[in-house]
Amino acid sequence: MSDQNVVNINERGGSFQWRNYTRFGILLVIIIASLAILFSNLFIVKEGEYKVIRQFGEVVRIKSEPGLSYKIPFIQSVTTLPKYQMTYDVSEAEINTRDKKVMIIDNYAVWRIEDPKKMIANARTLEGAEARMEEFIYSVTRSELGQLNYDEIINDEKSSRGSLNDQITAKVNELLSNDNYGITVTDVRIKRTDLPGENEQSVYTRMISERQSTAQEYLSKGDAQKNIIIAQTDRNVREILAKAQADAEEIRAEGEAGAAKVYNEAFSKDPSFYSLYRTLESYKKTINGETVIVLPSDSPYARLLMGDTE
Repeated sequence: MSDQNVVNINERGGSFQWRNYTRFGILLVIIIASLAILFSNLFIVKEGEYKVIRQFGEVVRIKSEPGLSYKIPFIQSVTTLPKYQMTYDVSEAEINTRDKKVMIIDNYAVWRIEDPKKMIANARTLEGAEARMEEFIYSVTRSELGQLNYDEIINDEKSSRGSLNDQITAKVNELLSNDNYGITVTDVRIKRTDLPGENEQSVYTRMISERQSTAQEYLSKGDAQKNIIIAQTDRNVREILAKAQADAEEIRAEGEAGAAKVYNEAFSKDPSFYSLYRTLESYKKTINGETVIVLPSDSPYARLLMGDTE
């Protein structure tokens, strides 16, 4: 028997086992790769965000509800857009008021994405959406403030800035809606109004002059009102004094009339006493410390002076 007809059983068994190991290893690699591909194409949608699924660059799905989702491997990609409200600081810009004043306006806007598909189709990116929103805000703000005078914008007493912000917000949203940008502006606020540096001093000087003129006008009105009040008061005082004097004269006349009546009634009861009283009263008026009287000794006046009452 030749050696060619002899088969080594040990060698055939080892080759079979090696092939089995190889097949198992390949199967294990395939399973691991499949799991890796599966897990790498799962994604989580969080609260406050949109997940945009694109296929060859085109948007095919948008997930907005929180949870676990998936995409097709190698064909689809996932990007994230914010669902919450964002703040955008609008660039400073110069505007002209109705009275031909130049102002620097600084705004900010609060906005959010309402329809991610429209936003991507028309603005492409967040930066593109903010750029278009800024253009609309500047255009509307310039139009609205151009209808007001400078002092109506900066003067708190005359300013309609509160309603103005609401008007700007509404008109910007109208423009964004007409162009289907898929975003909404919640609020537009003017946070600062200023003057260009070259105009600032002249405007301040004019404002000081206007305030001084207004103050002088108030002082003049106050003086005029004071004079009116003083004149009215003096007239009232004169009227009150005149009436009081008239009342006093009337009361005095009534008193004197009453006194005369009493005197008459009293003196009519004893005419001689009345005569004596009148004589004594005349003495009081005609005689003082320097009076010299020359009378005949037999005159009634002299007899009374000497105590002769008969």
